[in-house]
Amino acid sequence: MTAAVLTLDSVDKIYRPRRKRPVHAVKALSFAIAQGEIVALLGSSGCGKTSTLRMIAGFEDVTQGAIALGGRIIQELPPARRGVAMAFEGYSLYPPLTVRDNIAFALKSEKLGKAEESKRVQDMAALLEIGDILDRYPSSMSGGQQQRASLGRALVRKADLYLLDEPMGQLEPQLRAVLRGRLKHYLRERGMTAVLVTHDQTEANALADRIAVMEDGVLQQIATPRDLKERPANLFVGSFIGEPPMNVFPAHVQQGNGRIGFAIDGSEDLAFNYAESEIAAPVRSALAAHATITVGIRPHAIRLGQARLTGKVLSNQWLGDQTHVAAQVAGRTIVAVAHSRVDARIGAALPFDVAAGDLHLFDAQSGRAIAHGGSLA
Repeated sequence: MTAAVLTLDSVDKIYRPRRKRPVHAVKALSFAIAQGEIVALLGSSGCGKTSTLRMIAGFEDVTQGAIALGGRIIQELPPARRGVAMAFEGYSLYPPLTVRDNIAFALKSEKLGKAEESKRVQDMAALLEIGDILDRYPSSMSGGQQQRASLGRALVRKADLYLLDEPMGQLEPQLRAVLRGRLKHYLRERGMTAVLVTHDQTEANALADRIAVMEDGVLQQIATPRDLKERPANLFVGSFIGEPPMNVFPAHVQQGNGRIGFAIDGSEDLAFNYAESEIAAPVRSALAAHATITVGIRPHAIRLGQARLTGKVLSNQWLGDQTHVAAQVAGRTIVAVAHSRVDARIGAALPFDVAAGDLHLFDAQSGRAIAHGGSLA
């Protein structure tokens, strides 16, 4: 990775509302972003992602820690001196100005000629499909139109960093899918560094080079979309990332006689048993220190029709491009995904299997990942 453009070093944010207990919204947050990298802050409502974005922009004070952009410490600078462009979730357009003038306003500092300014505005409008509303005022536009105008005003600027707060949350799904591709190409082609806040995994996966997963103000993991799914750092990330969510079960570890098994809830009726040779020696050694663990299984990894175990079908849904099957085994529900129709009626017995290489193993107390498939975490 090239030298970092943006660095957060042990950043804290504590809100102190009057006559109420302080809220520790962001806790010792540290990460770095390289030139031209797109990073998404992903998490549920209240996880600290928007507070983080607003601290970078300068709209929230940093309680403790440092933020550097392009080698400059910026947390004490006013927003206008930070070299940051931001597209707000709440639009923040100038009501007396048309969309054309809102976008052009962001170009005033560049002192462009009228022809160049007009071309830049028109090009941005074409990218975001708002060319037909350039002469309208914000009050006469839908939420989705205002959101695209706000995004255009941010992107048209020359800045060291672009901050995008839920930039497509108001758009209909088809338009959102089209604009995601265009936006990523636009940022990549120009080497623009961006931080995106979203609660939408699809949006984060589509746009970001890396995703920072946050929960309760704490950075849980920052990694590529693929690594988050295949090598989650802990049980929270494993359970949060992926749709349908990871199947998660408490299990007793059983080793001996050349076999290794994971008995869910200690039940032999729901036990995944493997030959020792199916599990790498370092993983077996790590498991020797754990009497109980948490087993995670991605729904897509379950092999229906192969009989290591058998479940009773609870539901069978064909979604047009894949089937979601829920089955009950020893009082537990397990969800599987297949890419074709599954011929299984409600109440029928359904055999299934999971390869040792598809298991995710977590410490039962801390939730820390122990191993993913055949390798240590």
